[in-house]
Amino acid sequence: MTSQQAIEMNKYGLDSPRAQELLAAARAMGPALKARREQASREQRVPDETVREMHEAGFFKILQPEQWGGYAMDPQVFYCVGLEVARYCPSSAWILGVIAVHNWQLGVFHDQAAQDVWADDPTTLISSSYAPVGKVKVVDGGFQLSGRWSFSSGSEHCKWAFLGAVVPTPEAPFDMANYRTFLVPIEDYEIVHNWDVVGLQGTGSHDIVVEDAFVPEHRTHKSIDGFLCDNPGNAVNDAPLYRMPFMQVFVRAVCTATLGACEGALDAFIEVAKTRQVGPNKMKDDPFARVLAAEVKAEIEEMKLTMIRNFDAMMACTRAGKPIPVEDRVRYRYDSAVVADRCLALSSRMLKAAGSGGIRLDSELLAFHLDILASQAHVANHSNPFAINMGGVLFGEENADFAL
Repeated sequence: MTSQQAIEMNKYGLDSPRAQELLAAARAMGPALKARREQASREQRVPDETVREMHEAGFFKILQPEQWGGYAMDPQVFYCVGLEVARYCPSSAWILGVIAVHNWQLGVFHDQAAQDVWADDPTTLISSSYAPVGKVKVVDGGFQLSGRWSFSSGSEHCKWAFLGAVVPTPEAPFDMANYRTFLVPIEDYEIVHNWDVVGLQGTGSHDIVVEDAFVPEHRTHKSIDGFLCDNPGNAVNDAPLYRMPFMQVFVRAVCTATLGACEGALDAFIEVAKTRQVGPNKMKDDPFARVLAAEVKAEIEEMKLTMIRNFDAMMACTRAGKPIPVEDRVRYRYDSAVVADRCLALSSRMLKAAGSGGIRLDSELLAFHLDILASQAHVANHSNPFAINMGGVLFGEENADFAL
């Protein structure tokens, strides 16, 4: 590592003064997040006060390009802030993750797209739904887009949306190699309120409906460009951060809240153990409860360190101008996907150990458990396909997944 690289890492990494300020702000926000959690679930949206406070704390700027007032910091800073938020309100952490990561993605679009969104207000937010369900017609200067997309988290706080679709060709009407993200303004879509779920209610992940909206070419992003780490936006945003593979940055947005929620569940389990009677003794004195708490804590810290290590390694490659080895990207992708599985298993053990009190409707343990359960529904948290691909690569086969 050169001295210049070390300076960059200190400026943008976890040890920087700004990163420490951001983490401290997330911890300080904890009591308010916890107090608003029930409101978020009841109203099926994170309260406006929370989003305003996250703006004021600079959370949405962490991955945003510097030319738009952002901090352009390393991804591990962003996700460590998300971990802190999730300990108190997983829904708040979820929308922070999936909305603020879009400020990074917009940086790899053609620069005119960023001009369209941020020229008047660089704090404007973007929601998303990446499922390739859109119907696309190629027209002069761009595309005609229609469709209905589900699970657009935090959409009521946003003025634009990233929507997924495959551009058809005469040879291939539907080929995922031609997948793109389409950027659409709120004037061109309708939010359909239908988020009736058992967990992560506060994310407000409603449907988005578009009917024949024109999307210019510059407001689209090809997935293959994201895989190759060579994007139109790199003509303006050429910092190492914007040379990261798209999916490696994005997928952590849908498992980090889960990991933080698991830590919140551990906090709740410890509080239960302090007061619950197990026979003549407090639960905190039960050897089984002590072993369980220790094992959960150790696994949480291991998953955190794995995430940080993986981002450290990827950022080291991009800073050096070197490609990230595909076999490493395969492993990093699996490391992300398996987080939800592991957290659900840990949460289940704690819920069972808490006894009958754990299943009462006012149980904090149960609330965290249901949020973790809901997080598994996201396709990026389905670990089996990524395990199969990783096993194939270990057995000498070629990588079969380009969403890495």
